Amino acid sequence: MAPGNLCTNHRAACICGLGRSAALQILAMATAMAAGLRLAAHPDPQRTLAARSVQRLPRGPAGGKLAGMAITRFSPPYVPATEVARQLRDRGYAVLAPQDAATWVDAPLAQLQSLRADWDDLPPDEHLRDGGRYRRRRHSCFVVEGAGATQVPHRAHWQPVEYNALHGGMQRWFAPMLAATVAQPVWQRLLRAVAGAAQAALLPGDAPPVRWCVEAHQFRIDTEGGGGRPTPEGAHRDGVDLVAVFFVGCEGVKGGETRIFDAATPAGQRFTLSEPWSVMLLDDARVIHETTPIQPTGALGWRDTLVLTCRREHFLGDDGP
Repeated sequence: MAPGNLCTNHRAACICGLGRSAALQILAMATAMAAGLRLAAHPDPQRTLAARSVQRLPRGPAGGKLAGMAITRFSPPYVPATEVARQLRDRGYAVLAPQDAATWVDAPLAQLQSLRADWDDLPPDEHLRDGGRYRRRRHSCFVVEGAGATQVPHRAHWQPVEYNALHGGMQRWFAPMLAATVAQPVWQRLLRAVAGAAQAALLPGDAPPVRWCVEAHQFRIDTEGGGGRPTPEGAHRDGVDLVAVFFVGCEGVKGGETRIFDAATPAGQRFTLSEPWSVMLLDDARVIHETTPIQPTGALGWRDTLVLTCRREHFLGDDGP
């Protein structure tokens, strides 16, 4: 199912007698399955250039073949910090290693790493429509204009069904980010770096600076229920201009492969972020993305990310500035 057909298929599902919630869940699952098949059928030639590491998963008690099969992990296609804007213009995405991410943010890597403790105190996400309890999060919003970055009054997170078939169309209120975190100088640099990348990559070189509306999401996906889904809505767009996904860390999990698909062609890229404070930047109009579920390698595991979305002039769902 092509991403552009979500609305048509939503109507078809409802005509067939399904309730809206069930129809949306089926659409999200179908979108993820279709995107995965598209990637397998049309591999990106660039993947042959990526470094590969093969790990063998331990066999289960019954010695099943699936548990013992080899899983190929593709390394991220890192680029230097100086190439972010060009990569976004040429390919629709850019991935930076931790030290290059720190260079891009214009802050020591240690300052980024100092933010990590926040993820140990995230409240549960009470809005998961798949019945799961595997996600914790905080959410706050900011406006970046020129060199200034200002937090706006706390507001709900909203997406239309066209962009999020599972959770779209609902006002979702989450606990705000901690004031001590927002006050740190490195946080201001993060916001300015994301807005600067959007300005440089997505607008003409002679365009005047615009007002960038940034939503910040701190996520922890855990395996307390046996597994966790970083993107339960499947392969998707966010309905913004630029998306930045920072990998903050993980413990005791396998899975979590990132997949990026060109929105207009069958081309795709897959890799696994594993280095804390590596970052993936996406031109949201040109690519769709997802991360595969995680499973525990022991008693309990988790995976932490920071997602910053950037949209020009106003927040998604606002009718005016």
